[in-house]
Amino acid sequence: MSLISAWFRIPFWQRVVGGFVLGALAGWIMGPAAEAWFGPFGTMYVTLIKMIAVPLVFFAVMNAVASLHGQKSVAALGGRTFLWFGITAALAVGVGLTVGWVLKPGVGLSGLTMAPDYTVRELPSPVEVLLDIIPSNPFQALVGAGTYKEDGVTYLTNKGTILQVIFFAGLVGFALVKLGEKVAGIRKLVGEASDVMVQVTRFVLETTPIGTFGLIASLVGSYGFEKLLPLGSYVFALYLACAFHIIVVYGSLVAAHGLNPLKFFRGAAPGMQVAFVSSSSFASMPAAIRSVTHNLGVDKDYAAFAVPLGASIKMDGCGAIYPALTSVFVAQYFGLHLEPSQYFTILVASVLGSFGTAGVPGTATVMVTLVLSAAGLPLEGIGLLVAIDRVLDMMRTMTNVTGQMLVPVLVAKETGLLNQEVYNAASSNVGLQEGEEPGRESA
Repeated sequence: MSLISAWFRIPFWQRVVGGFVLGALAGWIMGPAAEAWFGPFGTMYVTLIKMIAVPLVFFAVMNAVASLHGQKSVAALGGRTFLWFGITAALAVGVGLTVGWVLKPGVGLSGLTMAPDYTVRELPSPVEVLLDIIPSNPFQALVGAGTYKEDGVTYLTNKGTILQVIFFAGLVGFALVKLGEKVAGIRKLVGEASDVMVQVTRFVLETTPIGTFGLIASLVGSYGFEKLLPLGSYVFALYLACAFHIIVVYGSLVAAHGLNPLKFFRGAAPGMQVAFVSSSSFASMPAAIRSVTHNLGVDKDYAAFAVPLGASIKMDGCGAIYPALTSVFVAQYFGLHLEPSQYFTILVASVLGSFGTAGVPGTATVMVTLVLSAAGLPLEGIGLLVAIDRVLDMMRTMTNVTGQMLVPVLVAKETGLLNQEVYNAASSNVGLQEGEEPGRESA
């Protein structure tokens, strides 16, 4: 037990960094064999995270709607949240365009080959996206399933989205409020179920160092540098743009609200680490919720509503920086001149498109397809980047999730839903409490 105690005394972020470094080293030493040996550890971790995400959101949103009613207007909180989603997305597009214009990652490149399996994505209409938020069967939404028809036959498919879960859970939450004391027992049970899922989340997040090791070892071993070298300038530009947006733009917004940016990044670090290694906003959601509430002091009921919503529609990395930078890259590669009207089109399409494609799988590809189409740029340019998409997605997703944690902090500060004492303490632990062993409850 002394070895286990020593492990849990190490700060969470240090354990994750250790897993990252050891994974990179193992992947480099073992090469392609690392994917077979260590990949299952990463797969197991991502599966565990996805396992808890839907029940966590379902019970948390139901409990949040019932609890927020009468404290703060849900509509007012939603309005502020959407406003900051839009503002930060517009700033992200500006960063992507500026970095592309300054670094010119597409200039001087030639002879790039398009991925043979690339096909242009068909974009759903805004009406289809809006209607898809309403689940035809809430139980299918909860298990991630949907239906489609072909030749008059209805088939079951893996199609449910987290927006459908949020919609149904919110509707049930409003019903609990409307029925009042008649369903006091059910409201209490929902709150207790939410607490149980938070505890399960803490347990699962303790596997993050192991999952990080497996994911990074598999990535480094199977990828190699030959895929990165031809597009090294683009990879550098994207990482620089995302880093600038996170550190400078997000940091400035935090400071403008009278909060210490370093404490924000320390508290948000676990969610950012999970996002980077998993490349999934959905898989990062439990860690993001835990970081925002436990480390940064955001009211848990508001966070239960805002973070899952952000995981569906707030994509500063995938939906703003990436399509903006890619538009500039594609124009430069094909020798096209971008007019001021096209820059404006890219800005509007990126900001509004992220809302219009909410819940659509493959957000990055959908968004860059939408933006290039709107700006009149060749869609073949997307195929040039498919080979390095996994490396790009790590940084894009970390940017997404950082923004998904930032906005609840800003809104909570503006509306009095932020516990300043917890924020200033700046914990970076999201699993078991420091010094707490499995099976023992912290004080």
